[in-house]
Amino acid sequence: MTKTPPSVPADELSPGQVRRAGAWAVGNREGELFAVSRRCRHQLGDLSQGTIDADGCLVCPWHQARYDVTDGRMVEGPKGFLGYHGRTPGYTELVRGYSQVLKLRVARAVRRGAEIVVHRRDAS
Repeated sequence: MTKTPPSVPADELSPGQVRRAGAWAVGNREGELFAVSRRCRHQLGDLSQGTIDADGCLVCPWHQARYDVTDGRMVEGPKGFLGYHGRTPGYTELVRGYSQVLKLRVARAVRRGAEIVVHRRDAS
């Protein structure tokens, strides 16, 4: 039995938007589609509710950790009461460090008719 890949309606994904497709956060970065795993490596915030910044990074809605959607790497650590303004020295660096090993998974997001379909990189 073939499993249907996760998808999102294409008309719900205009440039600058991010949506949920199963376990994936699917976005439109100025016409370039992407799909990454949905959970932030900091405190598991839902990245499908995040935003895309001016640099094309996916920004977590909880503590503004920023991710490169091409390789899943955290490019800027979380902000907020634990990591911001040095209230917990070294915390942001710790999170950024382990997120380099535990990167977001990256998949292909492809338009198929009226849908944006997510395909794992190791799947055809």
